[in-house]
Amino acid sequence: MVLVIVGVLLLAAKLAEFGPTSGWSWWIVAAPFVGAVLWWQFADATGFTQRRAMQKMDDRKAQRRDRSLEALGLDPHHKKQVRRARDEARSSRADAPPAPPPSSR
Repeated sequence: MVLVIVGVLLLAAKLAEFGPTSGWSWWIVAAPFVGAVLWWQFADATGFTQRRAMQKMDDRKAQRRDRSLEALGLDPHHKKQVRRARDEARSSRADAPPAPPPSSR
């Protein structure tokens, strides 16, 4: 997108004969457009565009799910917090010295 914006600005400057662009070759003015086309071909061929679109869709889905859970009065991260607390409790019990056996009186 940046290349297209630069190309449009250079094209407008060339057509308005503004500054040094009036003396530049048309190839220099058209170069950003050629670069944009090459970038889009590369991005589509490697799947870069599709991966970004899928990531955005997954992010929107997660945000929508969190909003729905909050609207229901549930904490969307509650299970993670409970699981983390249980794991920490288990690990702290495993690190603690063994408890003495109960005394029989």
